[in-house]
Amino acid sequence: PLHIRRKLISAHLSKELREKYKTRSIPLRRGDEVEIMRGEFKGKRGKITKVDLKKYRIYVEGLTRKRSTGTQALVPIHPSKVRVINLNLEDKRRVKILERKKGKYEKEA
Repeated sequence: PLHIRRKLISAHLSKELREKYKTRSIPLRRGDEVEIMRGEFKGKRGKITKVDLKKYRIYVEGLTRKRSTGTQALVPIHPSKVRVINLNLEDKRRVKILERKKGKYEKEA
């Protein structure tokens, strides 16, 4: 089921975020900023534009490949090959999840 697959599309947090939120990984979401750790696009950074739960892949803005027709196509990336640099905290439920996970963290002033 897709509500279980959502948890499987998780990635490690950067060291700064790991210290702040006291957790190692979090499910990925549109708007999160990630850094590619492996493969052709290693070292590139960008925001997640789409999370494909059925194919277990994410799409990051700026990571494109040229199609045979000449148009640009977004490249699917496996979530285990990225590291989260910045979280999208617009959703209040996601903030509550972080507070619940591994105890309380220091809230920003």
